[in-house]
Order: sequence, then structure tokens, then C-alpha cells
Amino acid sequence: MLPYVLLGYLVFSNSSLSHEKGSFLINGSACASNMSVDWIGYGYATLVASGGVAGYVKAGSVPSLAAGLLFGGLAGFGAYQISNDPNNVWVSLATSGALSALMGKRFYGSRKFMPAGLMAGASLLMVGKLSLTLLQKPTASS
Repeated sequence: MLPYVLLGYLVFSNSSLSHEKGSFLINGSACASNMSVDWIGYGYATLVASGGVAGYVKAGSVPSLAAGLLFGGLAGFGAYQISNDPNNVWVSLATSGALSALMGKRFYGSRKFMPAGLMAGASLLMVGKLSLTLLQKPTASS
């Protein structure tokens, strides 16, 4: 633990590392820091993957595990893409759209909130969030 604290102290106490209004200097050269993290997308990906794991643990369902990890991985990849470029929503939109359709159909057939209703609702919320992102006017870059 102590080596990590010392390493952190050495890195952050270095006078060549300073922050300035959206950019930072490393050894005298400026680097832009415009990346915003898609925390909602990562949370959604975690919810999907943990739902698949929970289905496997509770019922021994290997298809739940495989689908949860597949769709959770795709949702995580989509969140990563949105974090790098906020206009690149297509992987996340396709993943959440597919999950809202699949889980919505399961919820309609079973009328059970867990897990189909929860996943359908969360997926619909993600589709709505991503659709609003698409409908917003792009920001002008200078």
C-alpha cells in the first residue's frame, strides 16, 4: 500500500503536471481533456451483465449467463464509444433496442416484473436517453 501512496505523491507533486481550463500539461506539452464518461451507459452494462450472472446463480441458466455477458459487453463497448465520441451512439442504441424488444416480449408473456420487466424498463430508458442524444443539435467545434 505504501509504494502506491508514494507513487501517487510523486506523480501528482511533479511540477511539470498542471491543469489549465480543460487541458493539462505533461512535460511542457498541452493535452486536451474533453472526454466525458458515460456513467449511465456503464451502469446499464453492469446491470445487464449482473442480471445474466444472477440468472445463472439462481436458476443455473447458462443461456441467461451467455446472453447477459454478451449484451452487457456490447452495452459496455457502446458506453466506451460514447465516452470517446458523444455522437457515436449506434452500438448502445442497437443493444438497448434489442434488449427492450426481447425482454418486453418476455414481460408481456409472463407479466412478471423480475427479471423481464426490469430489463425491459431499463432498456427503454436507455433507448430514450440515446434518442434524445441523437435529436440534440451537434455542438460547433472551434
